[in-house]
Amino acid sequence: MGEETTWFSLLPGVKNLEAFSRQYLARTQVGIAQFPSSFSLTHVFGVVLVLILGTFGALIFYRAMAKGGEHAIVPPTRLNVRNIFELFADAVYGVMESVMGAKNARQYLPLIGTIAFFIFFSNCLALIPGFVPPTAVLKPNAALALTVFVMTHVYGVRQHGLSYFKHFLGPVIWLAPFMVLIEIISHIARPVSLSIRLLGNMFADHKVVGVFFTLVPILVPVPFLILGVLVCIIQAFVFTLLAMVYIQGAVAEHDHGDEAHAHEAH
Repeated sequence: MGEETTWFSLLPGVKNLEAFSRQYLARTQVGIAQFPSSFSLTHVFGVVLVLILGTFGALIFYRAMAKGGEHAIVPPTRLNVRNIFELFADAVYGVMESVMGAKNARQYLPLIGTIAFFIFFSNCLALIPGFVPPTAVLKPNAALALTVFVMTHVYGVRQHGLSYFKHFLGPVIWLAPFMVLIEIISHIARPVSLSIRLLGNMFADHKVVGVFFTLVPILVPVPFLILGVLVCIIQAFVFTLLAMVYIQGAVAEHDHGDEAHAHEAH
């Protein structure tokens, strides 16, 4: 993708830090020699920026809750950071409740809400000239997708114990070898599709907006910025919705199996 110049490049010591890190982290090529791999810490700085924003909002919310009384119940009348975070959390919880039910929504909100927050505000950096969204790089997306992949099975085992893995065997024992192979491929494809989908959409959106800002920086980019806002929302929604579906399937799958056996017994 190549290295891009951003506002982070103006920070003192950034070039020295990248030169030092390149000695240990850079790769000379990826797979084929004709496609050299560039090295940049831009996405790392983007991740840090989003984490600082999230920590700042969480501290403001915690400070309001610590006051108690109506400060903890009644939101401010003016739109501020606390209101934005509350509206965002409420929207995520509303979707989770419709997909996972109220009990699971409350239980898994910290994980799903954090992922939704990180992806959405990372995506929004694509709309600001001089910034590169971390989600336009594979590494952060792969980390998020692998987190969902691992936690899906952790929650499944915690909910059902080792019997969670029975659903990999299929409905009848003679299909077990085929079902295990199919299930393994299916589950491995999940983090791959999550990370690649987010990468492709955000990289393309960021490039389109950047090109029009470079060619005609006045008025012409506005429709593409509006489209970019929709892309930011939709991609964050798709990723978190799939994460909800995967986790809900892991914690509820055996319940459905038990119900099916009960119906067969009757």
